[in-house]
Amino acid sequence: MLSRKLRLVLSALAVVLGVMFVSGSFVLTDTLQRSFTDLFSSAFANVDVSVTPKAEKGKQPEPLAPQTIADVKAVPGVASAVGDVQGSARPIGKNGKVITTSGSPRFGFNWTGTGDEKIRDGKAPVADNEVVIGGFLATTGGFKVGDDIALLTLEPKKTFKVAGIYEYAGGRDSLGGELSVAFTEPVAQQLLLGKKDVYSGVTVKAAQGTSDDALRDAVAAKLGSGYDVKTGATLAKEQADQINEGLKFFNYVLLGFAGIALFVGIFIILNTFSIIVAQRTRELALLRSMGASRGQVIGSVVLEALVIGLIASIVGLAAGVGIGALLAKIFSSVGGTSLQLAGIGVPMSAVISSFAVGMIVTVVAAVMPALRASRIAPVAAMREAATPDRPLTKITITGALVAAAGGTALAFGFNQASLPLIFGGILVAFVGVALLTPILSKPMVSLIGRLLSWSMPGLLGRRNSARNPRRTAITAAALMVGISLITGVSVVLTSATKSIEKLASGQLQTDLIISGEGQMEGQPATFGRDVLTKVEKTDGVKSAFGWSQDGVLQGEDQLFAVAVTDVSALKEMFALKPKSGDIKPLRDDQVGLPEDLATEKNWTVGSTITLQLAKGEPRTYTVAFVWSKSQVLQGAMVLPESSSKDFRSDQIGQAFAQVTPGANVADVQKRVEPLFADNPEITVQDRSGFVKQTTSQFDTVLLMIQILLALAILIAVLGVINTLALSVIERTRELGLLRAIGMRRAQVMRMITVESVVISVFGAVLGLAVGLALGVATVQALKDQGISELGLPWATMAQYLVVAAFVGVVAAILPAIRAARLNVLDAIAYE
Repeated sequence: MLSRKLRLVLSALAVVLGVMFVSGSFVLTDTLQRSFTDLFSSAFANVDVSVTPKAEKGKQPEPLAPQTIADVKAVPGVASAVGDVQGSARPIGKNGKVITTSGSPRFGFNWTGTGDEKIRDGKAPVADNEVVIGGFLATTGGFKVGDDIALLTLEPKKTFKVAGIYEYAGGRDSLGGELSVAFTEPVAQQLLLGKKDVYSGVTVKAAQGTSDDALRDAVAAKLGSGYDVKTGATLAKEQADQINEGLKFFNYVLLGFAGIALFVGIFIILNTFSIIVAQRTRELALLRSMGASRGQVIGSVVLEALVIGLIASIVGLAAGVGIGALLAKIFSSVGGTSLQLAGIGVPMSAVISSFAVGMIVTVVAAVMPALRASRIAPVAAMREAATPDRPLTKITITGALVAAAGGTALAFGFNQASLPLIFGGILVAFVGVALLTPILSKPMVSLIGRLLSWSMPGLLGRRNSARNPRRTAITAAALMVGISLITGVSVVLTSATKSIEKLASGQLQTDLIISGEGQMEGQPATFGRDVLTKVEKTDGVKSAFGWSQDGVLQGEDQLFAVAVTDVSALKEMFALKPKSGDIKPLRDDQVGLPEDLATEKNWTVGSTITLQLAKGEPRTYTVAFVWSKSQVLQGAMVLPESSSKDFRSDQIGQAFAQVTPGANVADVQKRVEPLFADNPEITVQDRSGFVKQTTSQFDTVLLMIQILLALAILIAVLGVINTLALSVIERTRELGLLRAIGMRRAQVMRMITVESVVISVFGAVLGLAVGLALGVATVQALKDQGISELGLPWATMAQYLVVAAFVGVVAAILPAIRAARLNVLDAIAYE
């Protein structure tokens, strides 16, 4: 190892990167978990006991009456009981648009002066048109005392005067990047809960000498079973556990990509040890001839792998701690989360996984070359050729069987919707394709190389890349994994976009779509029925309808329902075809169903269904009609407009309009848009704009996956560099002879570059082929989920090929320089 420092570094680097990702994932999530635990401990520091109304399953809890607060105050051991009012309040910035956050809540509450918030500037709200705002909202929106601020609550936009700005203990602008605003109590009740003299909860402080648990039990006994009574410590733990559950999924995603990186790393380490062992064939054979046993030969190679794995694990763990700390810092500051980080720690899971993964991966990758080395007969020492070609029959048959097994597992996984089977099938399929790659490499490399072999250096480079099909195949397979995954995702997202476009141009016979740009806290953005009426009366509008939407409970099943203002317009604009019954306006006790839901539940026209809406008692509906399978309104039942009064919000969540024949859609859109001037969350779009907005999130998903898979591709690039560097060492004498007969340095560099580009493009072509197969299979499996069209991202795939060629050029730089600098006489005398 000491005499082969370059090989040591190149071998270890791939493992370092994979281990770094694994340990970094654990460090990041551990830091965030402890940070959120500290955050909620601070948030509930002034709460000894909390009282909230208990929610029945499927129903929205009724707010608390003032009598509840009086009952709590009468409990022995209560020092104080203050009514809390809290709900969604979205501030509008000075640019007229709603201020958004990266997941942090936007809410309003009643200013009591008893909480953890302290006025930093100005005064508490007294008049109904006054509010105080959090320091983070003041900074984000550029507000100061005396400014006007517009807010969206349960009611349309209202403007208030900023009376003051508050902060939390320690001068903090926020607890976790939230945008918060406080009203006077009567205004908060009306805007956040919908009526006066009600509360969303009660904050209770214990008297001196009374424990939180004892007070909780006393309050619960006084109020009865219709309330949730919890200590502040319990609330903090529940909130932290909820966040940490989400972080677990986040960690699984990061570990999944780390696994891909390590999977690619295995190819590189396997290749490295194969080349090293091949180059040491004579050396190992001489050792055998001097009496070394097979076990000693295996032991020497495995020991080298263990040392490399140990070094790589230590370096990878250290790098992972740094990466985890950096990502945590970015997470706490990007998007205004303003999360105060706990100290960076190294959990035992990060240490154990780093050493287990790093050392196991390296040893596993070295075992096969070690076994091969042990079989070298002493007579091999007398051979000039250190790496005789071996038949590809066994590896090809094995690869075909493994690939078939992976494809079968993948098919079963899609059929059973089993993620373990799907991921396992993909992994096994990759191994199978990698084993088949050597048999494919000669013809494909020869074909790709012809495009670059217009000169003698190019021709030699092409032949060099085809000289050792196993080595070329393993190097290309490392690049194949990353590109195939990105290609597969691109195929699925392109197909989803194409399906939505077809749906919009086919079944969606509407000219304008009126909807919210995003989700407000727990509910979609909404607008009043009076605004929909104005839309219907707008010059150029032929017809319009809208719906309120909510989840409803049928037995134990949560279903989705829309309360439609005009069923006839719904039928026309969504091109709904009746399966049974007539699609016509519903009575107050009737419901319409899509075919898939009716079949699943075995409901037919005339069947009765009992539904629990968010408010009121359970209601029984009769099925009036069932419409044929459609890509729109999948799985959603249609209720009469009157049902919306028992939804969480009875306002319109989405509306659709048709323009009169001959009218210009853009002109009508301009006439409709001013109707929503007081509601900046609502946008009016034509079909193409709606499709573009709907599919724009796919671009974000693809970008995130490309960034995460970039590590795997980076490792694959190192694999190309590694292969070329070791190949240059192996061919030292050959390169010296080429230089001796007249090959110039520039020609040597061109030869190495062609070899590198051919290998990289071969890996990319393999990746594109495998990715296409995975993507097409996924699209076929998702047909019932609405992805009905197959779309191939030709432009994106062409970009991947170009990137692969560029990767080949970059990967060749160091090995080509090394080859060009060889001393001719020393090279000829090598070995």
